[in-house]
Amino acid sequence: MQYRITHTTKFQYADPAPVCSNLVHLAPRHLPWQKVLEFRLLVHPDPKQISSRPDYFGNQVSYFAIAHAHRGVTISAHSHIEVQAIEPPIASPPWERVVREIQAPRPRWNLDTYQYLFPSRHVPLLAELREYALASFLEGRPIGEAVADLMHRIHQDFNYDPTATLVHTPLSEAFEKRAGVCQDFAHVGIGCLRALGIPARYVSGYLRTNPPPGKPRLVGADASHAWFAAYCGQELGWVDFDPTNDLLLSIDHITSGWGRDYDDVCPVQGLVIGGGQHVMSVSVDVEPLEIPAEP
Repeated sequence: MQYRITHTTKFQYADPAPVCSNLVHLAPRHLPWQKVLEFRLLVHPDPKQISSRPDYFGNQVSYFAIAHAHRGVTISAHSHIEVQAIEPPIASPPWERVVREIQAPRPRWNLDTYQYLFPSRHVPLLAELREYALASFLEGRPIGEAVADLMHRIHQDFNYDPTATLVHTPLSEAFEKRAGVCQDFAHVGIGCLRALGIPARYVSGYLRTNPPPGKPRLVGADASHAWFAAYCGQELGWVDFDPTNDLLLSIDHITSGWGRDYDDVCPVQGLVIGGGQHVMSVSVDVEPLEIPAEP
């Protein structure tokens, strides 16, 4: 499946701002099942330079600054992606064995896995999350089956409610409310796994949405999405789980990047001097493309 993705973020200021600088994570990742055919980042007003580099986690990050008076900024990322179908995970080892593997002395583990075991800014280690997780992680249960059950329970027990939380709502509050958005659901899953000694990372990207039968696609109605990935042992490695939709990673998911939590892959972050009151709007469109049949 191929997609054309347009992600536009607009900032409008009540007064002119003399300078702003921004760091953006908007470029999709090159992965074994995902090929980036094209990526363009457009900014208005034009900055003198846009620099790009891989960040610590291997995500493509871009930086730019505008050093003259302006009353707003428009950041538009255009991507052309090809995604292959992903085979569902095969049988997995008991979850306790994976925990023992991670706890073993080096060189049994590597930093790319081990670093996702510790608390982060948005995902502290909470006793209530460990207690919640244990209902899925029964003794000797295969880790893939246990994480999938945890995903099902989060999907069933939590209400998707954009008004329930803000970007920086504490995880403990979202868990107590049993409500939030995909970011909160991902953080809950990550917190549960880390509390049991299982590495888990935050994944940012997009999900194709299908309109109701007989209805046209609404351009710009999609949104950025988030889920979590769990380390399921040396044989399986990382497996992605989407608790918001109760899905394993599918051909409808497009991966932009990953990190410890939301802060590591925030789509647009930065600072502006002056400008008075700010208003931000975001529009995302994930358009499936028809692929010509081979002759």
